[in-house]
This record gives sequence, structure tokens and C-alpha cells, in this order.
Amino acid sequence: MSDIATPTAQHEHDSVAARLSALDRFLPVWILAAMGVGLGLGDLLPGLNRTLSSIQVPATGTSLPIALGLLLMMYPVLARVRYEELGRLRAQRRLFISSLVLNWLIGPALMFALAWLFLANEPAYRTGLIIVGLARCIAMVLIWSELACGDREATAVLVAINSLFQILAYSFLGYFYITVLPGWLGLHSQGFHVGIWPVARTVLIFLGVPLLAGFITRRAGLRTRGRDWYEQRFLPRIGPLALYGLLFTIVVLFALQGHKITHQPIDVIRIALPLLVYFAVMFSVSFAWGRALGLGYERTATLSFTAAGNNFELAIAVAIGVFGASSGEALAGVIGPLIEVPVLVALVYVALWLRTSFPAPVQSPAARELAVSEGA
Repeated sequence: MSDIATPTAQHEHDSVAARLSALDRFLPVWILAAMGVGLGLGDLLPGLNRTLSSIQVPATGTSLPIALGLLLMMYPVLARVRYEELGRLRAQRRLFISSLVLNWLIGPALMFALAWLFLANEPAYRTGLIIVGLARCIAMVLIWSELACGDREATAVLVAINSLFQILAYSFLGYFYITVLPGWLGLHSQGFHVGIWPVARTVLIFLGVPLLAGFITRRAGLRTRGRDWYEQRFLPRIGPLALYGLLFTIVVLFALQGHKITHQPIDVIRIALPLLVYFAVMFSVSFAWGRALGLGYERTATLSFTAAGNNFELAIAVAIGVFGASSGEALAGVIGPLIEVPVLVALVYVALWLRTSFPAPVQSPAARELAVSEGA
């Protein structure tokens, strides 16, 4: 037998956390540090809000430094999306339809229900959670699926679909869940409404612009330098920019909201609780869904992490663009990645544990012969 462990064995025995990059592994630590820096700046610079508001992007009313941070946060994520994989969509029809239902029907509806259940009397936090629930994951899901031994090609297809679908659907769903549905259900929204255009404008700027830039970058990079150079050299270089943009945005948000946070720390816990429930329920439902359809472990893992994760970069951008950097909606968006990263790392372990309950994939005769020859 060969002394070299197979990829499957490596995945079973290696620590999931150890296989994350240092930036991703310690993301909650970086976020907590940025929160602390922001709170300190808020005490040192009480006029920061007025200073930031003096330089705005005319189309959004967002402070220019914050807008640049948001765009910097989104671009590397969207340069990573494999848009060229969309051609494989027909071969993955069951997976595609399941993902659309889970991501765009069940996920937003679940977050809406949890937001009203936990934060019925906090319209700003409630709306912030709904905004998070509408933003489907297009970045970290690639990492979670890889760590859980999911189907890499299927993940690429679903991420590309969700990236494009968000441009078309996000503003309409935001208007429906924030303004229309509470009225239909007789819920007292405390006069809290949002129109389609403010959300659509923000999505077009903070998702549409970096999506176009990411698509052009990827297309040009693959054509001129090839996939290996683009994915092994270029993407690792620009990847940290997303973290820098996120941390800069968090520093600014907590500098502007320092007084509210220090005097109401229980609010952070109240925002975190429905997020914990959301991640657990979405993962469980998606995993059971994939198993019931007979998708196999790899595609079931892909389906589950695609549905459970959220695009907190977009959620933060929308919250800031529509409601302002000092809003409760923006604070709710920032709590998202703080909770999501450790929870989904734990769910990777859960997925790998559940993997043993799936039947082993049937190997072709050629694959069996190759395995025997390698083990000889």
C-alpha cells in the first residue's frame, strides 16, 4: 500500500480549521479587533460622523470612504466566481432547482419569521436581519464546500447563478419582505417601509459594479494568462482586499455606533440569537433535502452550505446604502460574519460526520482497476 494518504483520508483526518487560511481562520478575531478599534475611535473622534457625511457619493448618499470600502470588499469575491461554469447548468437541473427554492424562497422566509419572532419591537435590527437573509452566499461557500468535500464544480455553478440572480431579485424581495408582507400578515411594522428603488440602486452600485469588474477581470485573466495563473497567483493576491474592506467598514460602523453599543450590549446578543437558529435550520433542512432527493453526499454538502451561508458583504452594503452607516440595520449586518464563520466551521465537522451515513459512490470498473494498481 502507498504511504501517501488519499484525498478522502486527508479530509477525514485533517483539522478543518487548520485547512483554512490564517485570514479566514481568525476572521472572528479580526472582526472583534476592528470593533474594538472602532469603539476607541468613536470616543477619540466624536465628530467623525459629521466628517464622513461631508464627502458623499451623490447617487447613494453614502460617505465616499465607506463606499470605497464596500466596493473593495465586494470586488475580490466576485472576481473569484466561475462564471464560465454556467454552461454546465443543464446537467445539474435537480441541484439547480433545489438551490433556487432553498436560497430564494425558504431562506428569506425563514429569516423573516425569525426576525419578527426575536425582534418584533426592534424594527431596525429586524430589518437588518431580513436584509442579511436575502443576501445569498457567493464567496465563503466555496471554502465551506471544499472543506466539507463537496462537489467543487456544482458549487461553482450555484455561486455563479446566485451572483446573477441577486442583481435581478434582491430589490424586489427586499421590498416584499420589508414593506409588503408585514401588511398582508397584519404585523405592526411601526411605520417602517422601504421602496424598491433605494434597494435596487444600492444593489446595482455595490453588487453590479464589482460584479462587472470581477467578470471582466476573470475573463481577461483566463484568456491571457490561463486558469492556473489566475486562480493560484492572481486571486490569492487580491483576496485579502475583501478582508481589508470589511474590517475598514466595521471600524467605521463601530466608531459611529460606539455609544449605542456600549450602552446596549444586550442588543448584540439579541441579533446573534436568530442568526444562530437560522444557520442551524437552513443547514439541516438543506441536508435532509439533498439526501431525500438522492443527490449523494458531495452535492448534498454543496447544496447545504450554499443555502446556509449568506453574503454579509452585500447585506452590509445595502444596509449602509439605504439606511446609513449609523443605523441599526448596519449593525445587524456587521454581526452576521461574526456569527457565521465559527458556526459554519462547526457545520463542516457535522457534514463530515454525516458523510458516513451516505452509501459509498459506485465506482466504474476502470476506476476500481486504477485504485487496485495504485495500492499494489
